[in-house]
Amino acid sequence: MTNRRNFLHSLAAAGGMALIPSVYAGSRVSLSNQDSSLLKLHSLVPEPVIIKSIELLYFDNEYILRVTSDEGLTGCTLCNQRMPELVSLLQKAVIPHFLGKDARDIESLLEYVYVVNSNYKYTGLPFWNCVGHLEISIFDLLGKVIQKPVHYFLGKSVCDNIEVYISSTTRETTPQQETANFAKRLAETGAKAVKFKVGGRMSKNADAMPGRSDTIVPLMRNTLGESITFYVDANGSYDTANGLRMAQYLEEQKVAIFEEPVPFDEYENTRLIKQALKTLKIAGGEQDTSLYRFGWLAANRALDVLQPDLYYNGGFIRCLKVAKMAANEGIKFSPHSPKTNPLAAPMLHLMAVVQNTGGYQEWHISYPNHKNWYTPHYEIKDGKIAVPDQPGLGISFDNSIWAKAETVKC
Repeated sequence: MTNRRNFLHSLAAAGGMALIPSVYAGSRVSLSNQDSSLLKLHSLVPEPVIIKSIELLYFDNEYILRVTSDEGLTGCTLCNQRMPELVSLLQKAVIPHFLGKDARDIESLLEYVYVVNSNYKYTGLPFWNCVGHLEISIFDLLGKVIQKPVHYFLGKSVCDNIEVYISSTTRETTPQQETANFAKRLAETGAKAVKFKVGGRMSKNADAMPGRSDTIVPLMRNTLGESITFYVDANGSYDTANGLRMAQYLEEQKVAIFEEPVPFDEYENTRLIKQALKTLKIAGGEQDTSLYRFGWLAANRALDVLQPDLYYNGGFIRCLKVAKMAANEGIKFSPHSPKTNPLAAPMLHLMAVVQNTGGYQEWHISYPNHKNWYTPHYEIKDGKIAVPDQPGLGISFDNSIWAKAETVKC
């Protein structure tokens, strides 16, 4: 210990402490509780649910992950837009280690799949996105086994309806076009909050089009009114100085939440911006998949709202852990979910049990692109969506599609 202390003192005297990233300075994160069980699945599901098969299917321009038990029951999820590039990782590094296992052991299986065959070397969004799809499908299966909605497994329900904000994912529109789109959707849905884009997405301060970011906020306010809550997303568009300039401008414009002002992994710079603000809240986390880093962000108050993506971050259990970290530090949790219909169902189940919510929850602005082979098609009424109460995720697929679907192989 003495030798180590002397080494650090000599290193600091030589200016060598600069070699240690400042993001770790003063870190007080502990993951000692992260391996403990959150859920009591064996008591909720009395009999084993053995996973017999896991298939990636393609139908009607959609990828579907389907898990089948040895009793013939199935759990499914539609796949997000990242899955087509991840087929090999899903099928070779993830799926084999769940076959033949008891679905009730999903918590320990998540720990196992991370380390088996050195899978941790693939760690990051691509790996956990694969795991997230499988975990969500398994919860859908468990719900169907005992005829309970997924949120039944996740904790005590705290609400029956989820208040949503309308979220846009585009920067291709002019401020006038974007404002008109939001005005129409707010009138149709009764939503009371919106999220729109500024900057150019990881663009090193370049705007999506000249003057768009400085023009869109006051135009939105003048058109939508003072009663509408504004969230704004930069997708890491700025360096620290320009991120702070934009944050202060948004604070003046009475924006409630600013997401990813600087690149998502610039944790210390994010914290510097947050510390300079009075009322504007800083959010982020959709790209993050490290529970340690989420713990650091919470413990060091680098963010006001933690926003893991349910699919990207590995599913319900890992997101519940992030929500718990946030709650322990007195900050908010609100998952990244710019989705509609089947892909949005997991968010509805998760937020039915989370108490430290970050306000409104995300719902994509696009007019519903319904497929006629699944139900329900969610409706926003008075700015709210009812929490599903059907078994599993609450999504029903037309059984005729399975004979038509193509099995995807890497």
